Amino acid sequence: MTTSTVTLYTMNHCPFCERAKALLKQKGVGFQEVKLAEEDDAGWDTLFAKSGLKTMPQIFHGDTLIGGFTDLAALDVKDGLTSLK
Repeated sequence: MTTSTVTLYTMNHCPFCERAKALLKQKGVGFQEVKLAEEDDAGWDTLFAKSGLKTMPQIFHGDTLIGGFTDLAALDVKDGLTSLK
């Protein structure tokens, strides 16, 4: 079993987070999900420092920010998700 290099930061009640998870699963891309609670100020601060984004989901391939769901979907259109496997 290979270790996933895709990290998906999510939160509860986030439709775009669910769509990102579904797309990654559909394409056979393994990922590690990190779920942040709304009240986890330290977690949000750390994630914002890493990405500069305050929206969810946030998707990384290794240390490289892919972006959110729309960025992931755009990468899929270019057949770029195969490189994440």
